Amino acid sequence: MMTSLKIVSWNINSVRFRIEIVERFLREVSPDILCLQETKVIDGDFPTAPFRALGYNHIFLHGQRMHHGVAIISRVPLIEDDRFDWQANREARHVGVRLENGMRIENVYVPAGGDVPDREVNPKFGQKLDFVERMTRWSENLQVPTLLVGDFNIAPLESDVWSHKQLLDVVSHTPVETEALETLRSEAGWIDAARHLTPEPEKIYTWWSYRAQDWAASDRLRDELAELGVSVEDTRDGQRWRLLERAR
Repeated sequence: MMTSLKIVSWNINSVRFRIEIVERFLREVSPDILCLQETKVIDGDFPTAPFRALGYNHIFLHGQRMHHGVAIISRVPLIEDDRFDWQANREARHVGVRLENGMRIENVYVPAGGDVPDREVNPKFGQKLDFVERMTRWSENLQVPTLLVGDFNIAPLESDVWSHKQLLDVVSHTPVETEALETLRSEAGWIDAARHLTPEPEKIYTWWSYRAQDWAASDRLRDELAELGVSVEDTRDGQRWRLLERAR
């Protein structure tokens, strides 16, 4: 087992549509483990061949036609995969694995939550909050070092958004969502690895509007690609955190 690993989390928004970009990324960055969200493909149609050609022979999938979907792709051995239904509607939003040294990696795609931050008029918002709650209860019982990565669709801190005041009523940065994520972090003892290695008030953005002419100047948040948590036991071992903005 190697002494260090490079692990990448990426909302790919259709792995088949962007497979050439993914191949280029793997050649240039050479991660040991790639965690994808929003793969948008059933397991039987997942493009495994390009990954295997590059040495990524350990592939664990939880796919769904046209929507959602997550995957963990590795060139180091992985065992004991699982898939949890934290949304309680059988959507493909989680896949987890264990490394040979016992550490777990859990890859999640938290629901976006719709446009209205009110569970009474917008069931999708309620599903999102319930998803985080179920994840919180699950993580309270973890007994092994664990890395939690994925697209959380929540920007938790003021320094994670372009305008805290203007986004307080916008889904992804409302108080009820940020409080739910903070409960997950605090009650289960997670460390926000990105903020552990890049403290506030420095801005971190991992999402931007793809509809904007200038993506670098558009509305920006930290809720995708680099949102991750790590159990306390592994915090001392984290060496570097890096945001790859142009992997898009």
